[in-house]
Amino acid sequence: MAAAAEHLGYTPGAVSQHLASLEATLGVGLVERSGRHLVLTDAGRVMAEHAEELLTAEARAVNATRSAHDAVAGPLIVGTWGSSAATLLAPLISRMSDAFPDVSISSREVDLDAATASVRYGEVDVAFGLDYPDAPMPHDKSLHLVRLQPETFAVAVGSNHAPNARKAVARKKRDPTRKRDYVELDMLNEMDWILPPESSQYGRALRSGFRRLGVEPHVAHEVTDTAASLQLAAAGLGATLMTGLMRRLNSSVDLTTLHMREPLTRQIVLISRGDVAQRQPVRVFVEEAGNLVDELLATQNW
Repeated sequence: MAAAAEHLGYTPGAVSQHLASLEATLGVGLVERSGRHLVLTDAGRVMAEHAEELLTAEARAVNATRSAHDAVAGPLIVGTWGSSAATLLAPLISRMSDAFPDVSISSREVDLDAATASVRYGEVDVAFGLDYPDAPMPHDKSLHLVRLQPETFAVAVGSNHAPNARKAVARKKRDPTRKRDYVELDMLNEMDWILPPESSQYGRALRSGFRRLGVEPHVAHEVTDTAASLQLAAAGLGATLMTGLMRRLNSSVDLTTLHMREPLTRQIVLISRGDVAQRQPVRVFVEEAGNLVDELLATQNW
């Protein structure tokens, strides 16, 4: 109950009062104690199933009402995380404000792995997400996904500190006209790595992609935050992976970029409700986001 209260922004006491009021209205118990925990009764499980249907019906009614006059207007809550907020949110809001001044945009930080749940339960109208060929997002028929441009991962190592990458870095020094340096798979097996935990979708995707290539990364440091990973790589504590957008956000970090001949990839996606009529503000936001990502990736030369 404490976790549910925190998630909803209520106090545990307020949640308890809401439950007591609902039980009084229905005339049946919805929860019961099991040791130190509360669990749903049979009646509670039935009510939970119907509650999700009721919330979906409410969302349909609200969206249909707001879209009735077909105007691009009204509130829009965007779910963001880390690099999506830092790279995309400000220019997107600027574009939307210029083109659609009647749309009022606010944002809410969401956990990347919980972005779909935030959209499903109406906490946000649309959210940025990431999909990986080696760890695809689960299919959810209640959600609508718009896939933007794919990004390619490259290996990032400290320019002066990574002993296992010196052979690859030396190529660039011998031939400064080289625009792209490739790292061989056997060298990837020799490196120490800075990767996110395997419990995250990101961590699973990178490890699965490496294993598909025949590489078993030796993870010396498990770090989720991209900026921290790149700083550790620059300090010579191992190699990590980065995309062009990640590099754009951390352009001052002293790193050497090494490309893989068979690179790992990811794809930025926008998640919205698929079981309700899409509101006009959501539609135009998705279109503007697609245009912006195309423009950003087209200008990258790394």
